[in-house]
Amino acid sequence: MQTERQGQLGRIIPSERIDLTTAGEFKNALEKLYGLGCNYIEVDCRNLTMIDSAGLGSLVLFQKKLRDRRGRLKLTNVKHKYILHLLDMLELHRVIEIK
Repeated sequence: MQTERQGQLGRIIPSERIDLTTAGEFKNALEKLYGLGCNYIEVDCRNLTMIDSAGLGSLVLFQKKLRDRRGRLKLTNVKHKYILHLLDMLELHRVIEIK
């Protein structure tokens, strides 16, 4: 999992899966960027092929935390059909910006 930071913008590029075994690392990356003052966090999903409830929970939690700080969480490069279907089914576009 790769993380980058430029001022208040943070970017996370997760590997192929965010599931029970990797959700802790993903949440820690979000926590680190949040703690460094990043109010805008982008999760680049170019490699992502699977996400489970633990990963989705982290996304929703951090969207709320960032919104409380007048920030935003955004998912970019969502290409995998499973991920697109899951996000659509859960209507996460109502809570998280998806590009």
